[in-house]
Amino acid sequence: MAKITLATIWLDSCSGCHMSFLDIDEFLIDLAGQVEILFSPLVDTKSFPDHVDVSLVEGAVGSESDREKVLTIRDRSGILVSFGDCAVTANVPGMRNRYPVADVLARAYAENACPAAAISRDTLFFQEVPALCPQARPVHEFVPVDIFLTGCPPPPEAILYLFSELLAGRRPNMNGRTRFGA
Repeated sequence: MAKITLATIWLDSCSGCHMSFLDIDEFLIDLAGQVEILFSPLVDTKSFPDHVDVSLVEGAVGSESDREKVLTIRDRSGILVSFGDCAVTANVPGMRNRYPVADVLARAYAENACPAAAISRDTLFFQEVPALCPQARPVHEFVPVDIFLTGCPPPPEAILYLFSELLAGRRPNMNGRTRFGA
């Protein structure tokens, strides 16, 4: 049986979903024999490949850079999995949505910076920070998603089920396997 190719990425998120992926423990050894990871923050590949069978996308689309990445990933992926609550609902990154982008940037890069006096609210270094979208939004608002894997983070058992089904050539039914926030 040929290996399936896999890509993983995190956008606007904490990387907890990737940590949960690593928590499938000894199955990682079995998975290594059946999956070829072509792109991931867990490996050293610098550019997204021309085609992968399955892409796990963690995190909300919070910046123009995230938007460009998710468009490329969708175009080059057979199956796109919205991986975790941030990708599915915008979850924690979406908490900034009630504030104007300028206020978010000022709070993060000026008011909370050390030393705060070195950067004024009017001279933020926008060229250093990817341009934020007006709101952090879930992945499916930008591209079609094939599978939604909820959880913050998704439990390792659900990730294991996802891969077991995909490797068997079946589309996993995630209903009842996870819930938001757990």
